[in-house]
Amino acid sequence: MLALLVNPIVLISFCVLLGLLLGSIKIGRFSFSTSGALFVGIVAGWLITKYIHTIGPNSELYGTAQKILSRDIIDKGYFDLFLILFIASVGLLAAKDVGRVIRKYGLKFIVLGFLITFMGAFATFGFSQLYRVENPYLYTGVYAGALTSSPGLGAALETVYLRSAEVLGRFSELDELEKESIIHIMGLTENFEENSPLLFSEEQKNTFIRNSEAAIGTGYAVGYPFGVIIVIFAMNFFPLIFKIDTAKEKALLDEELNTKTEKSGENYKGGNNKETKEVFFDLSAFSLVCLVGYFLGMLKITLPALGDISLGSTGGVLIAALVLGYMGNIGPFYFRMNSKVLGVLRTMTLAYFFAIIGLRYGYQVIDALSGPGLYLSVASLVIGSIAMITGFVVGWYLFKINWIMLSGAICGGMTSTPGLGAAIDAVGCDEPAAGYGAVYPFALLGMVIFSILLNYMV
Repeated sequence: MLALLVNPIVLISFCVLLGLLLGSIKIGRFSFSTSGALFVGIVAGWLITKYIHTIGPNSELYGTAQKILSRDIIDKGYFDLFLILFIASVGLLAAKDVGRVIRKYGLKFIVLGFLITFMGAFATFGFSQLYRVENPYLYTGVYAGALTSSPGLGAALETVYLRSAEVLGRFSELDELEKESIIHIMGLTENFEENSPLLFSEEQKNTFIRNSEAAIGTGYAVGYPFGVIIVIFAMNFFPLIFKIDTAKEKALLDEELNTKTEKSGENYKGGNNKETKEVFFDLSAFSLVCLVGYFLGMLKITLPALGDISLGSTGGVLIAALVLGYMGNIGPFYFRMNSKVLGVLRTMTLAYFFAIIGLRYGYQVIDALSGPGLYLSVASLVIGSIAMITGFVVGWYLFKINWIMLSGAICGGMTSTPGLGAAIDAVGCDEPAAGYGAVYPFALLGMVIFSILLNYMV
């Protein structure tokens, strides 16, 4: 019975069904739309995890229960699959405009990418100074989670080893609070004395690294769902709060891009006066986008002092879709496909992606709200809000970026794929993906830099 209850196909589809019913309910101009699947998934994930925790070692279901917990209810493979399919469809839908968008907003998007990630890091550092926790590495994880950045999480984890050697090497020079924190992380007694020439054994050093990495992972697990939630709400409520006429912005963007096209002599259906054949759907071309993008995301670039960074599956697939879609076709592969077909694929994969996020992180969300993680939950919401509001104020009031593009750019700065889905739903078109794709690489680099710096500062 338990195995049937948590069958991934049954569970995900059930959350999508209820989520879309929830999303169809309108309160004034607001509705959850596709993101309703996220909130249904959160509740379902919490209930299932809560039930599984009641199954003791003596139960015949114990082995099945532990296996389910080990994969966070839904195996990560489902998460990656629907994420890639969603990103590929969005990228292909937005590809025709990406060249014009980058030429018009390029430098501004670079600034936004670094600004949003910097403000998130600045807010995180502020929280770490206002409220000291026993394991300060929690904050680095919260930062990566609040900005929903897997590369940021990876950079933070990779830095722990280097950071530990430095901190433990100068233990005697640290202040009392820092010493207490290290003693706690290692699980040593409060009356620990510095009476050894080597100070710490290899086992103690390894314990410090292992527990620091665990704290980063915990902070990320708490911060991630709240980072997703705050971006979704922002994409829906920013236009209401700041009195933005979305329909007017959409018309202005169409006019701007068409004017740019006429001046440059660029054909609407392809780059540089190239007529591009549009097909109903080319599964082989779509699969090629996913494959090329996935391998592109795996490539690592080594930067001085920062180590190895990569685009990840999100960045790799998005860039592959934008570039190949803009090119139009390569030999027998046609990347310019019917927008209605891609739109259906985008909506379906986004709904399933939202449901999976909710199921995987539901327990952490509700448990954090009712337990000691409440402060970290609040920190995640505030960190994400400060980063987004700063990006909005600079992008809207200073750079005068059209809201359709800015909504995607803010999500790109937050490296939030779920946020991009919410932005597309909120504005009713796919153009935000071009803004997202243009900002994302610079936000990714910013996340890596600031995650590393935070590990040295908190």
